[in-house]
Amino acid sequence: MVVLNRIYTRTGDDGSTALGTGERRPKYDLRISAYGTVDETNAALGVARLHLAGHPQIDAMLGRIQNDLFDLGADLAVPEREGKAERLRVLSTQVERLEREIDQLNECLAPLTSFVLPGGKPGAAYLHLARTICRRAERVIAELAAKPEEKITTAAVQYVNRLSDFLFVASRAVNDDGAGDVLWVPGQNR
Repeated sequence: MVVLNRIYTRTGDDGSTALGTGERRPKYDLRISAYGTVDETNAALGVARLHLAGHPQIDAMLGRIQNDLFDLGADLAVPEREGKAERLRVLSTQVERLEREIDQLNECLAPLTSFVLPGGKPGAAYLHLARTICRRAERVIAELAAKPEEKITTAAVQYVNRLSDFLFVASRAVNDDGAGDVLWVPGQNR
C-alpha cells in the first residue's frame, strides 16, 4: 500500500524529480515525460468516464484501464536493471485483455466507410481526446525504448499501442455503435 501523508517535499524545487529507484533526473527527462503523458491519458479517461452513464460495460473497462495506467506509470518510473529484483511491470496478460475487449466492442460496430472525426456524443469526443493523448504517450515511450541505455518492457510498449486502438473502438461504441460517428468528407470545404 502507498501512504502519502506529505504532498510537497521541496525536493523538486531544483527542477529534478526522483524515479522509483531514487535516482534523480531533470523534470524534462524523456522517462519523466513518458510516465507524465501516461498520467495525462489517465486524467482524460477520468473526464470521459463522467459522460458514460449509459455505457456501464465500457465504464468498467475504463476503470480497469485506469488502474493499468498506474501500473504502466510504475513500470516506467523504475527502469529495468540487471541483477535487481523486478518491480511492478505491465504484463502481456494486460495487453491480451485489451485485445479481447477491443474485439468484443468491435463486433457490434458498423463498418467504416471513411475516417472518423473526433466528435459525436460527449463521451465519444472525450475518448477521442484520450486516444490522442495516448498516442503521444506511445510516441514518447517508443522514443525512450529506442535509447540503448533505457530499458522498457515489450509489454509496456504493446499496452499503450493497444490502448489507443481500444479508445478508438470504444468511442465508436459510445457513438451508437458507429451510427453516430462523424465521418470525414475529403475536400468538403473547397
